[in-house]
Amino acid sequence: MLSVITTSDEEKLRSLATESVFQRFSLAEIQSATQNFDDDLVVGKGGFGKVYKGCIYGIGDTTERVVAIKRLDSFSRQGASEFMTEIEMFFKLRHCHLVSLIGYCSDNNEMILVYEYMPNGTIEHHLHKVDTPLSWMHRLKISIGAARGLDYLHTGVGAQQGIIHRDVKSSNILLDENWAAKIADFGLSKIIEEPSSGVSTGLKGTFGYLDPEYSMTGHLTRKSDVYSFGVVWFEVLSGRRAVDTRFKEEEYNLAIWAKKCVKERRLDQIVSSHIIAQISPKCLNKFVQVADRCLNSSRKKRPTMADVMVTLQQSLAFQEQFDSSAQAAGSTGFTYKMQYLLFGPRHNSGISI
Repeated sequence: MLSVITTSDEEKLRSLATESVFQRFSLAEIQSATQNFDDDLVVGKGGFGKVYKGCIYGIGDTTERVVAIKRLDSFSRQGASEFMTEIEMFFKLRHCHLVSLIGYCSDNNEMILVYEYMPNGTIEHHLHKVDTPLSWMHRLKISIGAARGLDYLHTGVGAQQGIIHRDVKSSNILLDENWAAKIADFGLSKIIEEPSSGVSTGLKGTFGYLDPEYSMTGHLTRKSDVYSFGVVWFEVLSGRRAVDTRFKEEEYNLAIWAKKCVKERRLDQIVSSHIIAQISPKCLNKFVQVADRCLNSSRKKRPTMADVMVTLQQSLAFQEQFDSSAQAAGSTGFTYKMQYLLFGPRHNSGISI
């Protein structure tokens, strides 16, 4: 079904552009920036359409800046309503761990969003598509940044209002030039006037990351994002996708499999082989404890994102302490010894949860 921008949408867009720092780009400017939507400039694609890397002049720019240009397909699931939602969300939001919107284009029923460019791509890309996996410290700091951005969405807009992202996943967490995490894609987000009670809404999100209670009832709360973040957390720790049919049936859903491993104290099977020797035992305990709580079937037992941030900072402190000790030791075979002390034989992790 064709999704188009209405006259009232256009009026609202012009009003937002006037009131904020958003820029309204012409289609000609976008075509010039993307060399007429050259496929060689595509840096991402999905059900919404394609994302291009391009150069364009923004408000106040004296030279062209590199940007990410998302062109929504009018036949995609993410149509005009999501396009409008994303712009309205960015009008309200400003945070160092959220991707910034520079402008938009709505000429000739095009739906195009122009963002700051994130040169290091997505967490998903580094976990699943390249041969240079992130170090454990990188993964931990990225998790902290993403948690800060999500906490801001939930609580930073106002005491009586919150925003639920509704599509937290590894491909929606981008990395800037300093590897800092920034949350992106607010097309499915919902503003809630009573954050504690949530809102009933149609089911949207990505399979594998969806809160089971939201899936069953259609009732959305901030704890639904917390569940999704827990899935991302185990994805970061394990290097496995949220859903991977290459594994046998009881293991292809990451959330279900990870919780089972935690319950059976088989943490050595969860941790990616690329980082297993890098992790402090205390850091891992803290990290897994709260990730497991995020995936609790009862929303009431899940932590808030503020709780998550505190625990992640504690995990980071444990890791920094561990790394300092390791550097001081500096003996041959230290990494191997620490790996053995941490995990022991393959099926006896020695980690207490």
